[in-house]
Amino acid sequence: MADRISAPERTEAPAGGTAAERDRPWEVVVWNDPVTLMSYVVFVLRRIFGYDEPTATRLMLQVHHQGRAVVASGPRERAEIAVAQLHAHGLQATVARP
Repeated sequence: MADRISAPERTEAPAGGTAAERDRPWEVVVWNDPVTLMSYVVFVLRRIFGYDEPTATRLMLQVHHQGRAVVASGPRERAEIAVAQLHAHGLQATVARP
């Protein structure tokens, strides 16, 4: 009789985090720089994210005083697109995990 082929043994789920960790949103972080005008940062935040003036001003002041601000969060691809748009407008920005 031919050798029997046995099924592989059951193993734990592959490492890669839980579904909740994979679904956790990415953050768009804008960083302070000494060159860009504050009014221009407000303009860019309003243009890219559609914020009203008080919200954009609050975020700009957070960047100015704390050195950084989370201006948006969402899926990784959308966050990367937002960072590219911010770079195109001359702002320093990164994508980060909270």
